Amino acid sequence: MSNDIEKIVQSRYGAVAESGLSSDRNDVRQVAAAFGYSEAELRSIPAEANMGLSCGNPIAAASLKPGEVVVDLGSGGGLDVFLAAQKVGPTGSAIGIDMTKEMIELARRNAIKAGGGTSPANVKFHLAMIDDLPLEADSVDCVISNCVINLTPDKHAVFREMARVLKPGGRLAISDIALKKAMPPEVGRDILAYVGCVAGAIPITEYKQGLIDVGFSAVEIIDTGADLSVYAKIEGQSVCCTPRAESRSGCCAGTTGSGLPVLSELQPEFHHRLADLLQKYDVNDFAASVKVFAVKPR
Repeated sequence: MSNDIEKIVQSRYGAVAESGLSSDRNDVRQVAAAFGYSEAELRSIPAEANMGLSCGNPIAAASLKPGEVVVDLGSGGGLDVFLAAQKVGPTGSAIGIDMTKEMIELARRNAIKAGGGTSPANVKFHLAMIDDLPLEADSVDCVISNCVINLTPDKHAVFREMARVLKPGGRLAISDIALKKAMPPEVGRDILAYVGCVAGAIPITEYKQGLIDVGFSAVEIIDTGADLSVYAKIEGQSVCCTPRAESRSGCCAGTTGSGLPVLSELQPEFHHRLADLLQKYDVNDFAASVKVFAVKPR
């Protein structure tokens, strides 16, 4: 089942990468603003780096310093990588990791825009899984992530990888979705809610214990109080087969190996399913946008 989930998440986010969502759209900017991004931040990076996929602003809490190495797990179009690169400067490094080929391609195009025709030397993007990072042990000062770990089937493997790559004394500054209480069964079993960042979430207590179990200390998980229903404002954001993606065989055809339908098989209800769930349930009753902080002991 975990491989099925990964394939569905990949196809959904691959389509989002090709959907044209960007800060040029007011609804996308509204979502970014709701989760703590300033207009100045959004203006400082390519518009296509922001697609309304955030659930927080990890850069605001990461306290990045010049010369540091920061890695963004699930970097998407590069939103947080480009903002991090500004903080760590030319002597530092901002590295994006994403499992979706289309997102990596978009991020690299955005890097060329950000660099005025040449990708900045302190920015790198890798196509890889976040539970198997292509980074050396003890090589990173700060790990950030933005509404991605909740999508991973094996969160504890991700926690172990974060602990492995961080230097002693390194830190986490993560924005994510976590559960305050049990979800309604309809939401909990719905794969569309999973790729909408709700049903993949785990309880706050489990999240905290998972980080402690792999060796992190000073673990804090803080409910930001942000309104998660803001996602419903984005027209088309939860759709795999956008007008530009409908002809793509990778996203919109066939079934997964176990017979679980890929996104085309979920049409036409896929287009509005997440919005319908958000209308039926107040997602804020059982889920929260959280800030996650932790330190790898020296």
